[in-house]
Amino acid sequence: MGTAPDRQDDPVHDVEVLRKIAVDVAVSAGRFIVDDRPVTLSVTTKTTDTDVVTDMDQRAQDLIVTALRERRPDDGFLGEEEGSTRTGRTGITWVVDPIDGTVNYLYGIPAYAVSIAAVVGDPQTTGGWRPVAGAVVNPVMGHTYSAAEGAGAQRIDASGRSMTLRVSDLSDLSQALVATGFGYAADRRAWQAAVLAGILPDIRDIRRMGSAALDLCRVAEGSVDAYYERGLNAWDLAAGWVIVTEAGGTVSGRSDAAPGSDLVVACGNALRAPFVERLERAMSECDVTSA
Repeated sequence: MGTAPDRQDDPVHDVEVLRKIAVDVAVSAGRFIVDDRPVTLSVTTKTTDTDVVTDMDQRAQDLIVTALRERRPDDGFLGEEEGSTRTGRTGITWVVDPIDGTVNYLYGIPAYAVSIAAVVGDPQTTGGWRPVAGAVVNPVMGHTYSAAEGAGAQRIDASGRSMTLRVSDLSDLSQALVATGFGYAADRRAWQAAVLAGILPDIRDIRRMGSAALDLCRVAEGSVDAYYERGLNAWDLAAGWVIVTEAGGTVSGRSDAAPGSDLVVACGNALRAPFVERLERAMSECDVTSA
């Protein structure tokens, strides 16, 4: 894979063009997973008995791959489902989660999304890559979040109204509303629950809504003050990452490392220092306990 483009006017790497493609394809895929959903979903499992995937996840990804290849035949592709890896020649890779929040989708809870991002670097590594444009679409609520590097982030609602996104300017940890998520493996869930128990007395409250992509967008729009989670993959993270950063926030991993499977932390800069310090302390205490 290539590296980040040096020329912002290179049409192959025009971030606004990439953003528009991400939006168009994500909106189409969102309509598909809602309008074409069968009465009974075919469900299998992946890493554990609770880590589900439906036939619509694969069908939506196939639709997205086809649409992206028609528009950008020389780009790479990385998605969550089968047939998901393709090396490109342009330095751009599309990182896709066809249904982020599959359990919510399975249960009919309207908190799932299509997440599509254009990234530079290798998204299958930790560090060394970054998203330059992306879109997250909640098709049930009709919300489309998008961003392009250097061009800001926005949300378009179901009525077509556009809102520029800005992260919360809260600095008081005790008043912070924090979103998080849990993995599917029992040992990871136990560790995550212990970390949560450690920070909960020091914040306003916690929210667990079931879609990492939408949680990142909520940080970007300021409807939650911070978000953290362990166990995310590039497709869970990529589009939301650029949306948060373009809304004025910061996305990182543990000890200011790049975000990745070990940890993702997203918040506004005013809250970052106290939140990260408290979270790191809780994680360290749990690491000692579980060692």
